Amino acid sequence: MTPSLNELKLAAAKAPVVPVLVVGSVEQAAPLAKALLDGGLTIAEVTLRTPAGIGAIAAMKAAAPELLVGAGTVLNGDDVRNSLEAGADFLVSPGMSHGLLAALGKHKPLLIPGIATASEAMSRHEEGFELLKLFPANIAGGVPALKALAGPLPHLQFMPTGGVSADNAGDYLALPNVVAVGGSWIATKADVESGDWAGISRKAREALSAISS
Repeated sequence: MTPSLNELKLAAAKAPVVPVLVVGSVEQAAPLAKALLDGGLTIAEVTLRTPAGIGAIAAMKAAAPELLVGAGTVLNGDDVRNSLEAGADFLVSPGMSHGLLAALGKHKPLLIPGIATASEAMSRHEEGFELLKLFPANIAGGVPALKALAGPLPHLQFMPTGGVSADNAGDYLALPNVVAVGGSWIATKADVESGDWAGISRKAREALSAISS
């Protein structure tokens, strides 16, 4: 595992829930980062689904340097460059393309690529990736799929995302090949837009409490 992803794994060992965030305004970023830290989280993924995504990454890192902030929905070379210039600690993609792979260059160790099948997982491993995102996890087989993949592919680790919730996060995290889970329930788009920072902190604490019990 590369040094950058080792750092992520260490952070995940403390708090293995990664909120997947849709931030509509850069002004929301700083209080959001502080709310996540107050809730005990160590990692966050800001999707590049809004024009504010790149600015939000920079603002979250400025407000909470100890929080690992990744860029999600990374699709091309522009996304890679803009995310890293904003200070992203890691990158997440829903899948892989020849263009994205070529654009990563020396930054390939920072990417967690999405996979949905064993063939995709094998291909990503051949390209040098060891930490993968099962996506969308609920459609790609969920917990049973990850259990099945652990047999022939024991060297790979996963961060399942898509359909992960407060109700099933513990089931995923009980698997030895799961490093962390990604999900949107802790800080929903509505939570962020309404500025419910106390509610976000509370849901983060509840999630961590549930998986540790």
